[in-house]
Amino acid sequence: MPLTLPILHRDRNAPGRARRFLARLAHSTSAVSAVELGLSMPFLMMMCLTGVEVVNLALIHVRLNQLAITVADNASRAKQTQVNGAPTFREYDVNQVFRAAALQGEDLQIPTRGRVILSSLQMNASGGQWIAWQRCWGKNTWPSRYGPQGTGATGTAFKGMGYTSTKMTADSGTAIMFVEIAYDYKPFFLGSVIPSKLIRKEAALYVRDDRDLTQIYNPSPTQPVASC
Repeated sequence: MPLTLPILHRDRNAPGRARRFLARLAHSTSAVSAVELGLSMPFLMMMCLTGVEVVNLALIHVRLNQLAITVADNASRAKQTQVNGAPTFREYDVNQVFRAAALQGEDLQIPTRGRVILSSLQMNASGGQWIAWQRCWGKNTWPSRYGPQGTGATGTAFKGMGYTSTKMTADSGTAIMFVEIAYDYKPFFLGSVIPSKLIRKEAALYVRDDRDLTQIYNPSPTQPVASC
């Protein structure tokens, strides 16, 4: 039996139907909102993430500022009363101040991402300013902006502490507990938009009461020294 092939008839109305379909599609308003939302979603997500990042950065600035104030306040109050002399400040007190800071900034990961520097600013024998002692907490190694312990021990060249043009200076017979915090900020989402940066905060308070300013004592049982 001979093989017969089906005869394909050309649909003469196909171009017209296609044109009518395209015309209806051009005038259709169905799912316009869904299409617009899909097109705008990347921009909306970027704006939301940027807002979250900016708010997080602002909160970290506030929290670090409050932490610096708290450390200075606690260090200015801490002392051990003596029966026959001025109250003393001990290595134990320093460690307690830093433990309180660890509790306050626990979620900030200060021990691994930050450094707290506590300095005692006092007047030296020449009438100048000097850093009588300095203690640090945190695994990072950022130094103080104003120098290590002993800076300004003699003479009047060291003008005090503070990043503004007007330096803080201690009066004779008292001390200022000066706190510096350096923190390695890392963004949550937008590392390419808001890069990692070092945030620094400072706070200072006068010692609230009489205190033996000659040294930090470490009576038995001795405590670890949080040296810088």
